[in-house]
Amino acid sequence: MIFDSLTNSARYYSVSPRMQKAFELIASTDWTSVEPGIHELDGRDIYVNVMERELKKKGDAKLEVHNEYIDIQVLVSGREESFGWSDRKALKEPVGEFDAQKDIQFFDDEPQTYYTLRPGQFTVLFPEDGHAPMVGEGTVRKIIVKVRK
Repeated sequence: MIFDSLTNSARYYSVSPRMQKAFELIASTDWTSVEPGIHELDGRDIYVNVMERELKKKGDAKLEVHNEYIDIQVLVSGREESFGWSDRKALKEPVGEFDAQKDIQFFDDEPQTYYTLRPGQFTVLFPEDGHAPMVGEGTVRKIIVKVRK
């Protein structure tokens, strides 16, 4: 898991072959005017989900994991969004099987820790990161850039 300011995103270009392209796209797009929904940026190797959603209470946000994609999550507008986090190896309470088509599995475990994202910041979540996004109060606009590892 990485948590940082967008002004430092160039530090993470070498994390994956597609990371530089993803961060350059994040920086060059006005995400306040992009329609909500899925937008392919480089086929299915890099795509973005633009969302406007109501945040959840901690107990309603399930931890999730992915196998094929790295998430870059950016808060576009709203006061803040919190994330629960746990090491995937520590997760013991799956909710169903892994859905390979959607590249996701949920867990009922309690997160080991929480951290808060504000506009101008991002978090990178790898397949080894269990994460429970969308925690807090109010409505946010955010993007989730899915980067094939």
